[in-house]
Amino acid sequence: MGILDSFEKGLERAVNGAFAKTFKSGVQPVEITSALRRELDTKAAVVSRDRILAPNRFTVRLADADYRRMADLGPALVDELSQLVQQHAASQGYQFTGAVTITFAEDDTLSEGMVQIDSTSVSGTVAWTPVVDINGQRHQLVKSRTVIGRGSDADITIDDTGTSRRHVEVIWDGTRAQVRDLGSTNGSQLNGAPVKQAILEPDSVITIGRTRIIFRVVAQAGADQTEARRADNSAQRHDMGGFWGPNS
Repeated sequence: MGILDSFEKGLERAVNGAFAKTFKSGVQPVEITSALRRELDTKAAVVSRDRILAPNRFTVRLADADYRRMADLGPALVDELSQLVQQHAASQGYQFTGAVTITFAEDDTLSEGMVQIDSTSVSGTVAWTPVVDINGQRHQLVKSRTVIGRGSDADITIDDTGTSRRHVEVIWDGTRAQVRDLGSTNGSQLNGAPVKQAILEPDSVITIGRTRIIFRVVAQAGADQTEARRADNSAQRHDMGGFWGPNS
């Protein structure tokens, strides 16, 4: 099986498995990933023998009904799409001029089930920031030690009686993360196994009580990209408040 075949299989497992069952009709997330891949392949430009540049900023245009279904999935969908774009670029030897960003927009010229991708290359520096996703909410980790538990004195308070007031902490030194159980009553798990203290890899799952905490490291664009996206987002906001990537 070739690289592209493996990518397609992985794409179908990751995206269809996570999202496709949500929909009865209209655009499926796997169709968006295929469209993004085609856009990468079409727009990739050979700059030199060892450098092929691909666009890093994408706008996914959808009919109103499809747009609203995708918006219901929130930042998790954007995370999956961004990761798959980067995986495909790596498999093809493409390089980016800055962080990969994906935004969604309504387009009343499109019929339900259709998807259109607009792309461009935007230069900028890339910074990385740790976040945790808990019960559909994203929390950026801005401190070197972030305590999570049900107590009001925790940095992130969760509504779960199965957790201690100060249950676990996530330690971030700027390049590496760790999770440490703070002597909780019911203990903690990391990817299904009991844990006292361990390194956190991206997409690791910490379980405390009935709560799943997903640790991620996401790209933050440089100032020039941020200003460009602000202009686009201003134009794209609708009655529902707009839907864009987690770094906007």
